[in-house]
Amino acid sequence: MSANSAEGTPQLDVVLVKAGRTKIRYAGELLSDDGTRIALRAPWAGGGVRDFGFVRFEPGDVFTEYYWRDRWYAIKEVRSATGALKGWYCDVTRPARRSGAELVVEDLDLDLWCGADGLDVRRLDEDEFAESGLAESDPDAARAASAALDELESLARGGDFTALLA
Repeated sequence: MSANSAEGTPQLDVVLVKAGRTKIRYAGELLSDDGTRIALRAPWAGGGVRDFGFVRFEPGDVFTEYYWRDRWYAIKEVRSATGALKGWYCDVTRPARRSGAELVVEDLDLDLWCGADGLDVRRLDEDEFAESGLAESDPDAARAASAALDELESLARGGDFTALLA
């Protein structure tokens, strides 16, 4: 993919890596890159509907995604096709790496959901994280990942969550 779309809007390929292999790759519109934080907008990249029980991701949903080069997480604001805010899906990741028109993000299994009302805050996939073996293979990364999840939850519950995205 080229760095620019036909309209001249900068594009970025997001490559989500999990356990050493590419889990998903999708294109997004680059909104900003200040050297530390990268923001992009992308349509729901999953196939069909993904129903978590507490939220549904579906064709037409739009994700405004924020990645940091110095933080162990990514935050994705999720809106429906009509623009209604569904909430924020947060992935615990290693710090993002950008090379040209490609952004590589390593998923570390832990996730956090914060609903649009700010009241529904859920830690997700802690069982997958425990089973990943990261605590044994890379204890420093495992500690950083756990601390990132704690930080995200604290920000979500304290109402300071969206200040990171301004």
